[in-house]
Amino acid sequence: MLDAEAILAATEDVLRRYGPAKATVVDVARALDVSHAAVYRHFPSKAALREAVIRRWLGRGLEHLVGIAEDPRVPPPARLRAWLVAMSAAKQAKVREEPELFATYKRLAEEHSEVAAEFAGGLIAQLRTIVDDGIASGDFSARDGAATTRTVFEATALFHYPAFAEAWLADDINARLEAVCDVLLDGLRAR
Repeated sequence: MLDAEAILAATEDVLRRYGPAKATVVDVARALDVSHAAVYRHFPSKAALREAVIRRWLGRGLEHLVGIAEDPRVPPPARLRAWLVAMSAAKQAKVREEPELFATYKRLAEEHSEVAAEFAGGLIAQLRTIVDDGIASGDFSARDGAATTRTVFEATALFHYPAFAEAWLADDINARLEAVCDVLLDGLRAR
């Protein structure tokens, strides 16, 4: 029986094999031994199919960030650093291990996709949890959690924004992130 999960798995395989520029719905249907109309019964367009694949792909490997963001046992400064390092490591792994799917995600992000916006919104919400906890505990001197969260997210764009993916492959990228974390945490520290 053809279902959405089977279609998504086949689409991932097709994207890996042909890349985002050449993969078609017909290729996905062929891989499943069904007509392309059968695929369209589950996903109304090629764009909808790609967005569903990317939503699924992004969810894998990044779910552990929620646990870091919400762990009350870890002080907010250490949690912020751990979350930024884990997010960067997950992004680096995605670009290294699945470059074709990452290229699809990057293309969607450049097109201002709803999926990319949802994903960024989820990351910002996790980051906001850490910032708010730091303000509440007195570890961070910030007064405006939303503005501080946005600033930290933007200040660390090199380590998570898809346009900078080439930089993620540099030998010194983790050292650069640690240096940015040091500056951010020093600036946030309550005096």
